[in-house]
Amino acid sequence: MSALLEVRQLHKRFPVGSWWRRQYYTALSPLSFDLAAGQTLAFVGEAGSGRTTLARILTGAQTRTGGQILLDGHELESRNYRQRSRLIRMIFQDPSTSMNPRLRIGEQLEEPLIFNTDMDAEERRAAVEANLTKVGLLREHADFYPHMLAPGQRQRIAIARALMLEPKIIVADEAFTGLDTSIRAQCINLLLQLQKDLGLAYVLMSHDLGLVRHMADRVIVMKSGEVVEQGPTREVFADPQHEYTKRLLEEQVFRQER
Repeated sequence: MSALLEVRQLHKRFPVGSWWRRQYYTALSPLSFDLAAGQTLAFVGEAGSGRTTLARILTGAQTRTGGQILLDGHELESRNYRQRSRLIRMIFQDPSTSMNPRLRIGEQLEEPLIFNTDMDAEERRAAVEANLTKVGLLREHADFYPHMLAPGQRQRIAIARALMLEPKIIVADEAFTGLDTSIRAQCINLLLQLQKDLGLAYVLMSHDLGLVRHMADRVIVMKSGEVVEQGPTREVFADPQHEYTKRLLEEQVFRQER
């Protein structure tokens, strides 16, 4: 299967300290991986592992220090803003903080279309209603304000917003943290169904190994910005080779038993 996304020696450093004693903090050591259409690649690790930095680089929210990102064989930086915005979208951890409380849901879902397409108002409204239906909500929800929705509905709105530009890849950074068990399961199953229907590829950032086991085809384990282990999810979970991976799995089992 050919790769949709190819990342080669991607790394990120942040300057720290004063300008006359400049030092650098390595948030992401050289990292390489491939992702095919319809697959899910998960990145796991504790806080400070570099997962969020990677998510921000992939979605264009942050620049990289070096390395190469190819999408459909083309360097990502060579694409204009509209193209990049359409191809890779993000589902945020807390949808309530990423929504404008003063705008109706329909207006917020329309925004990506206004800035990235040439659709007229009628076409945008039709696209909003189609995506609301796609994520299991009603067309009438377009006229709601964020505070009028339950947490699970807000998360579905976040998914709908990610779908508005018909992306090829969706990055989900701890997207289900804070949801109760039943709502969380519904949102996960929704993503899996969308992946099946639309051929989406997912980049999943999570500390929840149960979620990773359920959703991911491959997993990359990170610690302090470095890759310590990677491979097919079932193989890594069944026979972890690195001590850090073993500790993460043991802690997950301990939390489940409490």
